[in-house]
Amino acid sequence: MTDPARPMTPDLPALPSELVSLATSRVRDAPLREPLYVDGADSIVEVCRRMASQGRTHALVRDGTRLGIFTTTDLRDAVIGGTAPAQLPVRDAARFELVEVDAGCEVFEALWRMVRHGVHRLIVRDGGQVVGVLGQLDLLAFVAHHSHVVAPQIDAAGSVAELADAAQRIDRLIEMLHGSGIHIERIARLVSGLNRRLFARTWALCAPAALRELSCLLVMGSEGRGEQVLRTDQDNALLLHPDAPRDEAAAATARFADALGAYGFPPCPGGIMASQPMWRQDVAGLRRLLAGWFTGLDPDPEGPMRLSIFLDADAVAGDATLLDQARDAVHGLVGGHDVALARLAAAADQFEEPTHWFTRLTTRRDDLPLDLKKLGTFPIVHGVRALALQAGLRQLGTGERIAALVEAGRLDAAQGRDLLDTLHFVMRLRLTHQLRQRDAGVAPGNVVRAAELGALEREPLRDALAIVRRFRGHLRRHFHLDAV
Repeated sequence: MTDPARPMTPDLPALPSELVSLATSRVRDAPLREPLYVDGADSIVEVCRRMASQGRTHALVRDGTRLGIFTTTDLRDAVIGGTAPAQLPVRDAARFELVEVDAGCEVFEALWRMVRHGVHRLIVRDGGQVVGVLGQLDLLAFVAHHSHVVAPQIDAAGSVAELADAAQRIDRLIEMLHGSGIHIERIARLVSGLNRRLFARTWALCAPAALRELSCLLVMGSEGRGEQVLRTDQDNALLLHPDAPRDEAAAATARFADALGAYGFPPCPGGIMASQPMWRQDVAGLRRLLAGWFTGLDPDPEGPMRLSIFLDADAVAGDATLLDQARDAVHGLVGGHDVALARLAAAADQFEEPTHWFTRLTTRRDDLPLDLKKLGTFPIVHGVRALALQAGLRQLGTGERIAALVEAGRLDAAQGRDLLDTLHFVMRLRLTHQLRQRDAGVAPGNVVRAAELGALEREPLRDALAIVRRFRGHLRRHFHLDAV
């Protein structure tokens, strides 16, 4: 699985400590390129002359009320389009869907937007006015040592082996960001963006172009929500257009699963992977499954949780309209199905708490085991997901869902803040614990013991789990779970 058109990437040196400046400096502190403006009616040849005279690789295109960008990549596409460049106005080759950032934002935000949107330049505004263009190379040069930025390595990779090396760099990036005190939600956002780029490039190496055009690769669960940090089980799916080649899809998804395994993403024990027929089918087939899981007509006991995982699905490659069609089908089922919603929400209250955990957590001598996922993050994530589905909200991230529920009057503002703070605290503690386990040569897990926690971890954890307990009570009352 190689792509000879891609250049080979040299070995990169170790991650430098200067990485922290990416998360603390402001965009206005970075070297911004002064905009070169051209008129949309100018010919591509004239625009290229101006770019060459000023040593530029891009120009901003004013076309009436629109603002676009024209780059050397757009020039390449225009040249192979068949129309003589001298006859083609630059407006016809420019792109007008710009990705922008405020000058007061942290450089971290700029880096995340570049990774998330797959662009190499951001338009920088200050008070609504364009003050410059921030390029990826300029951003890297701002930190002086740019070897820590994984995205260029992913984009240049021509084989699974090269991508596996990039995946290892992501792990080291996580360690350095976490050790530097960067907020967990920011780490998760950046890692999610890099992982999506990793998955998209892997899919491009594993699947033929015809299949990629007639399908949509999805990530689900915490990866879909943008809340994944350390690698966990593969949760993905492939939606197919009716004309998609099914045999090729089966072979390509098998290669994709093997590649992710090589990166350190273990197979999903529940088989929630595109390499499995259930998660590799057309929209009509998936809609039938989703309807059966939601209404209970499908007796599969895992149906509600499979539906929940799909509710977090996000497209990383291919035709995203296929996902929109499947998601619309789920939201179309919700009205008037209170029992089905209650059955879905009940999973948030499925895990029993250890006996007398509130008291036992106060002492370091107790060997009390606590599963941070089952008792901490999962009830929040799943409860908020069920509330969002009931309210017809389409946000994916738990933080975004909480904010939308508060705005819609479905959650009290104070409760929303408590839930979000609790989620981030438990995510941070879980990552700390998992990194300790990995350093000790132990497979990272979710269970911590009171004896392993310091005083500054035990007390906040006790408060956090008390907030989760109250939220579970709220869900029981709201969805009438005692009657389910």
